[in-house]
Amino acid sequence: MDLETINFKIENEIAYIELNRPKQYNSLNQTMADDLFKVSLECDDNPKIRSVLMTGSGEDAFCAGGDVNSFYKYGNKTSSHLKEVTTTLHGAISRLSRMNAPLIVAVNGVAAGAGFSFVGFADIAIASTNATFVSAYSKIGLTPDGSSTYFLPRIIGTRRYTELILTNRVLNANEALDWGLINKVVDLKDLKDEANNLAQKLASGPSLAFGKLKNLVNNSFLDSLEGQMEYESRMIAESAKTKDGINGIEAFVNKKSVIFKGQ
Repeated sequence: MDLETINFKIENEIAYIELNRPKQYNSLNQTMADDLFKVSLECDDNPKIRSVLMTGSGEDAFCAGGDVNSFYKYGNKTSSHLKEVTTTLHGAISRLSRMNAPLIVAVNGVAAGAGFSFVGFADIAIASTNATFVSAYSKIGLTPDGSSTYFLPRIIGTRRYTELILTNRVLNANEALDWGLINKVVDLKDLKDEANNLAQKLASGPSLAFGKLKNLVNNSFLDSLEGQMEYESRMIAESAKTKDGINGIEAFVNKKSVIFKGQ
């Protein structure tokens, strides 16, 4: 896969996505949006990928949002350019949020703008003690993108989310943890190992069931109580037909350990 702005590899059924523009604080331009779309297709389509770990290159920033300098160069075509960037980016986010493999985001510094949005569509988010979180969009007269207005109000509540996008308040890692934006805070030196250990644990789980679980959670924002429970009935019935489901039930009854194959 030909990528310019992302380091991507698959090891031990884990896909590693590293945003790699450290001199620009891993900010997002059209090339990175294109690269992210490519890797999102691989993560969504490859059944050998059973968990995904995303982080940023370096120790200062996870992702500082959109590369405003690159946008500025388009002059009076900036509006059209932003449509192109966000259309590609949103295609990637849709696939990363709906794929079977759980997505872990390890925030290793600044998470601003789109980087802030990335935390929202993660299944699990871990941050280093030096991490900070800020919307930053309205600071330059723009509105949020990258699924920010979909996931983040549901995670931290509309009142707090609106405060963040209106005031551009910066949250430190402990505040983000208190608000429920992230799951855990660790020292920067421990972040890589902590995230990798979690990715390994999830990669050994029932991948198809994980995918159905993610769909159930996303669907719960849209459906009625009865509709959601009907969806739950269908998903648990389908899970029971999978090899992992059959083996999991059998192992439980016989008091044996189970090895899930993601099938």
